[in-house]
Amino acid sequence: MKFLKNAFFVSASLLIASIQFPSALQAQGVDQSMLLHPPANAWPSYHGDYSGRRHSNLTQINRQNVGDLSLAWAFQTRQTASLKSSPLLVDGILYFTVPENIWAVDARSGHMIWHYVNPPTKGDHIGNRGVGMYKEWLYFMTPDGHLLSLNAKDGTVRWRVEVADVNQGYWTTMAPLVVGDHVIVGVSGDFDNLTGYLRSVDPDTGKTQWQWNSTPPVGTPHATTGGMTWMTGTYDPELNLIYWGTGNPTPVLNGSTRPGNDLYTCSIVAVNPDTGKLAWGFQISPHDTHDWDAVEIPVLVDGDFNGHPRKMVMQASRNGYFAVLDRTNGKALLTVPFGPVNWSLGVNKQGNPIPNPDKEPAPDGRLVAPDEGGVTNFRSPSFDPKTGLFIVDAHPSYSLYFAKPADGNYGWAGADYSLWGKGVLEAIDYKTGKIRWTHEAGENGDGAGVLTTDSGITFTGDGNGNVLALDTATGKTLWHAGTGARIESSPTTYELDGRQYVLTGSGSVLFAWALPASSIDHHGRASSAR
Repeated sequence: MKFLKNAFFVSASLLIASIQFPSALQAQGVDQSMLLHPPANAWPSYHGDYSGRRHSNLTQINRQNVGDLSLAWAFQTRQTASLKSSPLLVDGILYFTVPENIWAVDARSGHMIWHYVNPPTKGDHIGNRGVGMYKEWLYFMTPDGHLLSLNAKDGTVRWRVEVADVNQGYWTTMAPLVVGDHVIVGVSGDFDNLTGYLRSVDPDTGKTQWQWNSTPPVGTPHATTGGMTWMTGTYDPELNLIYWGTGNPTPVLNGSTRPGNDLYTCSIVAVNPDTGKLAWGFQISPHDTHDWDAVEIPVLVDGDFNGHPRKMVMQASRNGYFAVLDRTNGKALLTVPFGPVNWSLGVNKQGNPIPNPDKEPAPDGRLVAPDEGGVTNFRSPSFDPKTGLFIVDAHPSYSLYFAKPADGNYGWAGADYSLWGKGVLEAIDYKTGKIRWTHEAGENGDGAGVLTTDSGITFTGDGNGNVLALDTATGKTLWHAGTGARIESSPTTYELDGRQYVLTGSGSVLFAWALPASSIDHHGRASSAR
């Protein structure tokens, strides 16, 4: 009888959900206008929109009532893998991932609609950052270098194509970027003799449209390999350019076999999404010998710089430098450190840092700042247009780098031993590079991304698994809640039925936070419950 009661309860709950939330069971899909201008009730791509700013104009949750935030629902994936993905929201349905898994969940209630499990594969299962979506189709990268197209309504697979050969040492983790009729994907892999690249795939057929290689063909004398493209880029529809960060050269810590700057590794590149042709590239870490990928998000901002209107791209890079570029031509407007940096001799006239040869790994060790993890890494920053602050989860650090013989397979040829580091949230004035405020995030506080809103709130996480709401202007804590696990994803926000939600992933749980429904009137205005 107990089993029957439980079965009846579950069936009744699903029936009620289908009656109350019909749109949550019928995904209509994403069109180009939604990707260009996402409405408040959608988060249709990895960054929310094409700019990578991770800034929302929602204001229901504000500095006066954020202290009333409470848990609306939580979804347990029951996986050992941590959530690193940014959930997509389309037509009331959330789509999020860990390696080999995709979930579709009702965004109002947290009830699961479907769950796709990919057959176990080779490749590095280090994480998965989400899906792309166009029309009613999802696009998902597997650890063994395949791109899948699935029906968003039920999770059935339409086609599967290989975009990287796992047997050569590639793997894939990123959320695809959809631009027009292009699904653009990047690759991962730190072995020697692997070329990094971007590939554009037809969203209907899975056929390759073009490929841009970040490094020369394998075997080119005195040239590097590497330059992986494992984070999702951004897009300017007016210039029709995608902006992408590229990874380190290989061998990773030994530059003797690859003299020169090693273009286009550790660079920000601008590529035409229709042709795959390179428009320009800016190298933030010339001749890298410390494993400082420049795959961090290239954030697109239109605004004033030195009294002139500019179309800019900004990056807080793993090597400790914050760069502001003119995104029409790649010329540097500003290149300054945002943490301890001792590996360079300064910046040249073109804005590129100048490596100090004395800080290359050596048999007797070299004290280098930052460490191999960098002053920042994969976690997403946010740009707040009201304050002009670029807010990033940073990791000031020092390390000892050693040179050692290459092992013939894995291209490190060195070792890094971190000595000291801490997590700190930094608010950088984009016009000057000066840090306006900092917020300590603990010894292990380097993993959570950042979200800002028009109401002056910054959402992020600290090293103790707390979700934080800070005052964007000052960095003061306004609210926090413990999650019980490390946060390695970036917050998102959306509004449904006049109620704003903030999503945070922690460990294996996706949390949805909102103000009490009783405090929100029929116009979507909220009052403090206290």
